Amino acid sequence: MCLDFKPISSEDIETISYYFTLRNNKTCDSVFLDVFLWKDFYNVKFAIWENKALFLTMFIDGKDYCSLPMCKEEDIKEAFDTLLKYFNKELGKKLEVYLGDEEGVIALELDKNLFLVEEVEDAKDYLYYAEALKTLSGKKLRKKKNHINAFLRENEGRFCYKPLCCQYTNDILEFLKTWRDKKIDAEEHLDGEINGISDILKNCEKLKITMAGIFIDNKLEAFSIGSYNEREKMAIIHIEKANPDIRGLYPYINQQFIINAFPDAYLVNREDDLGLEGLRKAKLSYEPMGYARKYRITQL
Repeated sequence: MCLDFKPISSEDIETISYYFTLRNNKTCDSVFLDVFLWKDFYNVKFAIWENKALFLTMFIDGKDYCSLPMCKEEDIKEAFDTLLKYFNKELGKKLEVYLGDEEGVIALELDKNLFLVEEVEDAKDYLYYAEALKTLSGKKLRKKKNHINAFLRENEGRFCYKPLCCQYTNDILEFLKTWRDKKIDAEEHLDGEINGISDILKNCEKLKITMAGIFIDNKLEAFSIGSYNEREKMAIIHIEKANPDIRGLYPYINQQFIINAFPDAYLVNREDDLGLEGLRKAKLSYEPMGYARKYRITQL
């Protein structure tokens, strides 16, 4: 079996991106940028199978995993069987899918006697109606609107929203350093995320990323990076950072990024909460309309 897995580089962007468009998938992993962001942290490698499917493997905590094949729905069973044979015969290991999307799991119709399928609760992505995040209408989101109004009052005439391009790389890196220094914890994923952002910025032109920021007194105080899943009419917010000491800045960048960068979005995916209580509380406060659930698949 000829599957040539190799690390992802900026040279592979065009080749790989196509495969993310082939079937329905509402997770944050449904776009290339999320994989590129975490490729080094999770030791991601890829292989193309017969120009029909993209296979991704990752090495996490000493174990080999894979994702579900990125391919058309009608090809997913054959592609999955090919990946299964690779793990069993080439690697001599049982196959384990780290996080499979719900649509893909349903399409596979796996035999329960051969595979254990378990939802990973902490990994589910939060989904929102784009219109709700734009308008913040209704009683449940009134606090968000009040925080934004406070931000507008307290910073009147001093701030602006700007789409960001590659020339703002130094501003973003300087902001990230300040933001990270304020974090008292040493969570590994934060440093992995910052390294991933730095790699994205190095390849800014090739990736054609969507970014925006809020400047206050000509200093970047918040920024966001996102992608658009055309198939799902869904904006995916990969990165959202703001100065936590400025009231209303987080909800303001949240709202303005959706309004300005993704005017045609129906849904917004704001990714998972990593099982962190504070992050879960923040995501729930925006009243999600549902979740993009993910599953661990283990060959028995």
